[in-house]
Amino acid sequence: MEIRGLSGSTDEAWQGQANCMGVDPELFFPERGSSTREAKEVCRGCVVRVECLEFAIANGEKFGIWGGMSERERRRVRRARLGQQRDAVVAS
Repeated sequence: MEIRGLSGSTDEAWQGQANCMGVDPELFFPERGSSTREAKEVCRGCVVRVECLEFAIANGEKFGIWGGMSERERRRVRRARLGQQRDAVVAS
């Protein structure tokens, strides 16, 4: 799974350490309704899982498993973060 930054350059600083290197990318982009269990299992012990997840959230990745989470799970994280930011603004 090649990951390109906003400038189009490959961000190899963390990508080269990812468990998914050398794994068929199709595993991380299952058809709708298919199991994501195997892809998430690859991510489970990955040392760059957090970096991968943050990349996907920051870049609005709409498809696939990134950092061990599906798009639906990443959307929940984004919403929770926005709620926390709103609460912080209101509290200040």
